[in-house]
Amino acid sequence: MDDLDPSTQPLQAPVYQIRLQGHLGRRWAQWFEGWSITLEDGGDTLLTGPVSDQARLHGLLKRVRDLGMPIVSVVQIEPQRTTASAANDDLDTSHQ
Repeated sequence: MDDLDPSTQPLQAPVYQIRLQGHLGRRWAQWFEGWSITLEDGGDTLLTGPVSDQARLHGLLKRVRDLGMPIVSVVQIEPQRTTASAANDDLDTSHQ
């Protein structure tokens, strides 16, 4: 059965994807530790990771603001979509 049963499974933090215009330099990877950083062919950076609460989300958005990179989108994604993102856990620096 694929349905989550809150009585038998621990609550998982929602997973978010933050799309940024431009490629994030590898020196900033430590700022987003625990998040998947994908540098896309079209020039965007996709950050994917869990957010335990709204305060954490706002903190991450402040970091992005401090980078000076335009935010294209912020979306909460379904847990099953994170499997594909997990394969991209390493920072792709081939576009640097």
